[in-house]
Amino acid sequence: MRTLTNEELKERERKHGKVRRRVGLRKRRLNAFPQINAVIMLIICFVTIYPVWYSVVISFNDGNDALMGGIYWWPRIFSLESYRAMFSHNGIIRAFMISILRTVTGTVTHILFTAMVAYAFLQKRLTGRRLYMTMGVITMFFNGGLIPTFLLIKNLGLIDNLLVYILPTMFNFFHLIIFQAFFKDIPKSLEESAMMDGMNDFGIFVRIILPLSMPVMATIALFQGVWHWNDFFMGVIYINEMDLQPVATYLYRVIAQNQSSQMMVNMPAAISRSAVTSQSIKMATMVAATFPIVVVYPFLQKYFVKGFLVGSIKG
Repeated sequence: MRTLTNEELKERERKHGKVRRRVGLRKRRLNAFPQINAVIMLIICFVTIYPVWYSVVISFNDGNDALMGGIYWWPRIFSLESYRAMFSHNGIIRAFMISILRTVTGTVTHILFTAMVAYAFLQKRLTGRRLYMTMGVITMFFNGGLIPTFLLIKNLGLIDNLLVYILPTMFNFFHLIIFQAFFKDIPKSLEESAMMDGMNDFGIFVRIILPLSMPVMATIALFQGVWHWNDFFMGVIYINEMDLQPVATYLYRVIAQNQSSQMMVNMPAAISRSAVTSQSIKMATMVAATFPIVVVYPFLQKYFVKGFLVGSIKG
């Protein structure tokens, strides 16, 4: 075996040193990734949350003082006059009631109707099932457009009608697909046992399918409920009466049509006009309109975990 010279040993040592440096650099990069990722996520969270926080701060600050600027993190002069002025207007209370009624009714009817159709489409004995599914998939990518939809709503007599928030939104084909994906995991033995006991399809759906579908129903309820609460477009297009407009449409009119100035004119005498401005009323309205859905959202997230089927079959 040949003995290596000093030059060859030095050259080999240099090569090993380069390899060790490269491996060490790669390890340091891998170890630094969590820290870099955390910094990036913190920046994204700050950019997302700070505008909301700023709106809350301005809404609780004295209106005229806020016009001077320099408020970033905390109210400089704490004041509730903007909220008093907002809630003293009858329109905002009525809009909240319409939004609550629309969200609850629209979400419940949407879940029941969409789940019922999804369960029916899973039955192989349904005539024309593939045709219906194909037609539904087409509607996910193409629609009639705003003008034909408006004419349809008008011919159905739903203009300035509270049902315009409910009937057109009772069915969503994308949610149907989600329901079907969940229903397929329910064991067929449960349905077969119920049929042997003389239960019909509607009884199976109500007594077996729905109780076992609470996770997916909670998920769809969250999606649909948030959409109903935040939607302002239907109120703008189909509703002309102020008494039937939801809070999202009311907020849109306050911001886009400067109705906050009208609210200041109609303020009760007990409210300090020097502490309220058009900007502060806008901010207070934004915070009040988004607060309910922000509070409800975390409580529904716990139902996202799938696990209600465990133990549904014995033996």
